Amino acid sequence: MRPSERAPDLLRPVTIETGVNRYAEGSCLISFGHTRVLITASLEESVPPFLRGRGQGWVTAEYGMLPRATHTRGRREAAQGKQSGRTQEIQRLIGRSMRAVVDMKALGERQISLDCDVIQADGGTRTAAITGAWVALRLATRYLLEEGLITQDPILDQVAAISCGVFKGVPVLDLDYEEDSNAEADSNFVLTGRGDIVEIQATGEKRGFSEGEFEALFSLARKGIGELVVMQKEATGG
Repeated sequence: MRPSERAPDLLRPVTIETGVNRYAEGSCLISFGHTRVLITASLEESVPPFLRGRGQGWVTAEYGMLPRATHTRGRREAAQGKQSGRTQEIQRLIGRSMRAVVDMKALGERQISLDCDVIQADGGTRTAAITGAWVALRLATRYLLEEGLITQDPILDQVAAISCGVFKGVPVLDLDYEEDSNAEADSNFVLTGRGDIVEIQATGEKRGFSEGEFEALFSLARKGIGELVVMQKEATGG
């Protein structure tokens, strides 16, 4: 039995609230159970130096956990003078995931920056951030279209992410912290709306896991992400 008493293939309750920041071109607050992440998409009429003059845009992301996102207060990374390796790895994953479904030429020479701030963490913060970041990105690109700043929709597809793992010998969907910290195997799946693979991270935590277990995790991920893309469409109005 899972600690939450969920069935193995059941997501935690997921909510996506849009328009939570009045200043950002796109924003949402996404919750996976007790995990809550605030995402804002900010438009910048410039691109990084390596892209100047190429007639294409860029999408990037930053990720961070607020000091009391967990059971004990953590120091702000800015106060320590550097980001942790975990933070850098997650924000690069978010950026890669978004760029996989964006036509940079259609975006023009402008950048969209996605700030993903974890308000409360209970497992799956990176996957919640990716799923919510697409919503904020979709809203920001819609703003560009409505304002006439671009004429072609740069969004090629949806992208969402979910965690899966082997808990007490059973493959399960959408791990909370208690499951994640005790899982025998842990994985994160990033898939497009069409089901194409963007990235898979899979690790044996307490033991190796079999091909059959991996296939079971992948099947769970496809089911969960299928449900998430429907929620993304509902949140953005299609």
